[in-house]
Amino acid sequence: MFAALGRFVVRRPWWVILAWVIVAAAVISLAPKLTSSSDEASFLPDNYESIKAADIQESEFPKQQNIGAVIVFQRSDGERLTAADSAEVVRVSRELAGKDIPKVEAVVPGQPSPNGLVQTSMVAMPKLTDPADTSEQDAVKTLRTDLQQEVKGTDLKAGVTGSAATALDEADASERAGMLVGVGTIVIIIVLLLLIFRSPIIALLPVVLIGLISPLATGLIASANKAFDMKADSSIQELLTVVLFGVGTDYILFLLFRYREALRAGEDSKTAMVHAVERVGEAITSAAGAVIVAFAALALSTLGMLKSMGPALAIAVFVTLCAGLTLVPAVVSLLGTKVFWPSKSWKQEPQGTGFAKLGASIARRPAVWALVSALFMGVLALGALGYKANFDLATSSLPKTKESMVALQNLEKGFPAGTTDPTSVYLTSTTDAPLTPLQTAEFRKSLSGVDGVGTVGAPTLSTNGTAAAYSVILDDPPASEAAMATVKDDLRPAAHADAPDGTQAAVGGITAVYVDINKAVDRDYSVVFPVAAVCIMIILGLLLRSLVAPWYLMLSVALGFGATLGATSFLFTQIGSQPGLMFMLPVIMYLFVVALGTDYNILMVSRLREEAREGRNPHDAAGTAVRHSGPTIASAGVILAGTFATLMLAGNSTLSQMGFALSFGIVIAAFVMAMVFTPALTALIGHAAWWPGHGDRRAGSGAGDSGSGDSGGADDPARTASGS
Repeated sequence: MFAALGRFVVRRPWWVILAWVIVAAAVISLAPKLTSSSDEASFLPDNYESIKAADIQESEFPKQQNIGAVIVFQRSDGERLTAADSAEVVRVSRELAGKDIPKVEAVVPGQPSPNGLVQTSMVAMPKLTDPADTSEQDAVKTLRTDLQQEVKGTDLKAGVTGSAATALDEADASERAGMLVGVGTIVIIIVLLLLIFRSPIIALLPVVLIGLISPLATGLIASANKAFDMKADSSIQELLTVVLFGVGTDYILFLLFRYREALRAGEDSKTAMVHAVERVGEAITSAAGAVIVAFAALALSTLGMLKSMGPALAIAVFVTLCAGLTLVPAVVSLLGTKVFWPSKSWKQEPQGTGFAKLGASIARRPAVWALVSALFMGVLALGALGYKANFDLATSSLPKTKESMVALQNLEKGFPAGTTDPTSVYLTSTTDAPLTPLQTAEFRKSLSGVDGVGTVGAPTLSTNGTAAAYSVILDDPPASEAAMATVKDDLRPAAHADAPDGTQAAVGGITAVYVDINKAVDRDYSVVFPVAAVCIMIILGLLLRSLVAPWYLMLSVALGFGATLGATSFLFTQIGSQPGLMFMLPVIMYLFVVALGTDYNILMVSRLREEAREGRNPHDAAGTAVRHSGPTIASAGVILAGTFATLMLAGNSTLSQMGFALSFGIVIAAFVMAMVFTPALTALIGHAAWWPGHGDRRAGSGAGDSGSGDSGGADDPARTASGS
């Protein structure tokens, strides 16, 4: 099949290129804009308590003010606020409210903090339902400008924090992050390809081709999101950039290395490209299939952010695979050997390379290499025991110099950390009878006695009196582990147990949302991980016609995952000052390390099987596979790890964690799993690795001569340029 595809593409390259141009133009012109959301609550299904609480707020308290921002006032000299200062706070709040700033419904001054150091004004804004709506962020921009004008000439200084202010600062940081990631990715790909091939044409080839298909992939994703009503997480654009360029460059490398081998064997450029597509096609299709299946498994998640991220990345990989099998061969077949210009090194394989030496060493001592690589990954995996999840994706990822972060730190000088995002508790009648003053008062008293609760506001009754809303300020920051523990272990149980007869309680707010997300993630771990692993094992089994190899290949990937999580956790939480790792990082890391790590395993094992079919015994087959596939896997691994590492340029701790984890995981997958552990273990297991399909037999041979000799051994020059 792949040989026929290769012949078609090489014979009609202009048709293939024209078809890509037409399809891309149609999709890009018709597709909607890809939008994203950072509203954590929008990603949860309706059956969680925090979402039920939000429904109560919308139905029973439609006019309840939503606090979108908090203005934090303090004296410029850091001293206690005077009566005159408090009067200025009231004046400034009144002036701001009178400016009719769009989306600012009210600016309500509060009382000074108990220690007199801080005073706040609450800015009421409507609750947004459209994730693409940035009107509240625009309001904060205006509010900040006007605020500084109002406090000018007074003894006060002020800043704006709260959810809308944090969203604005996050959007500014993300815009910078997107630019840095995009530029960094392209620069890394160009530089590394120049070093590997010494050809400016090859260095620019992935950038140009993937740059052309990137809008096509984005358009397909946006169309799918609209068709199936999926929400994209705010980090999806940066991930799409590195996936398209990283994975796309990998597939181009797989093809070019094989194309170069065929040229070195004496084939003409057209035949060499057909040969490359034929031999690499099955490997990269299987590899892409593993990645697509792993990403698609996220559709089983209960979290909207993961449910939409998985199919989006799967679409990106599918488009990249199609380009790798058709568009890239078409362009290269037109260029011929000029694609390597001005370098002449493609004509002859270098002798005595490090990969040849590594392969020979693995062939001689596979047990030693398997044990050392397994111990290395196992020791790193011990760091995973210290893993902690962090749910504060907004404030924890922002630079501390952003105004929302500075104002939040100032707020905590005088008020409980939960002031910016109070927890909402709703008491509703189950009999349609109005709540009595005694019921609401006793319930408030009960809430006030919960450990971790700072203050509980007076209840606000609904129009018909059947529901009451309580604003509960926690002692700890809303997204902190302590605040989540308060809601999960103390506040919710107390609210449910102490609700008067004939009533029921629901706890909502951002902290409750984080608690429910944590519960959803735990559920997803137990479903998505096994499903993805089983699907990948099925793909491996079908590719290798073996029931044995998929098990130890997945074992190597599991070790790589553990090593990556352990190293990331140790670096950011033990050495660094982060409260924990982004809560969905293990899911993303699992899918990237498992799926992309399987790419390299598939490439190595496919080559190893082919060497065995040429008559080599298991040890020599492993050594020769490392010799020939090592440069491909190493180059692809370095480039893919480099593209993921560009996420660390964003100045955003969330993306920095993701960038380090994914780049480190790819390094482990390429240089430890695929290049050492997998071939060493395959050599140790021998012919049994291919049971029951005996995929290592030479075509047409009997069972007795399956890889029985050393004919055409690892140093046979006749085999140097052939194989997978």
